[in-house]
Amino acid sequence: MIKNLQLGASFSLIALILLAVAWETILAPLKPGGSLLMLKAVPLLLPLFGVLRGKRYTYQWASMFILLYFTEGVVRAWSDGGISAQLANVEIALSVLFFGCAIFYARLTRENP
Repeated sequence: MIKNLQLGASFSLIALILLAVAWETILAPLKPGGSLLMLKAVPLLLPLFGVLRGKRYTYQWASMFILLYFTEGVVRAWSDGGISAQLANVEIALSVLFFGCAIFYARLTRENP
C-alpha cells in the first residue's frame, strides 16, 4: 500500500512537471513560441527528490504546496478555452492524485507513539 502511494505521488509529480513545461512551450502557450510561464515547473522540482526517496516530511509540506497548482488548474479550466482548458483539467487531476497519495503516505508512515 505504501509503495503504491509513493508510486502514485511520484508519477503524478513527474507528470505535472512535464505537463507544465509542455503546456507553456508547445501545446498551448500564452504567446506564440512559448512563454516564461514554463518556469512554473521549477518549484515542482523542490519536492521531487524527497518524494522519490520516500521522505515523510517532504510529503507533508508538498501536499500543501501542490494546492497552488490545483488552484491554477481550476482558474484556467474556468477562464481558458480549448486545449488550454483541457490541459488545466489534467493539471487538476494530477494535483488531486498527488495530494491524495501524499496525505495518505504521510499518515501511514507516521510513527505511532
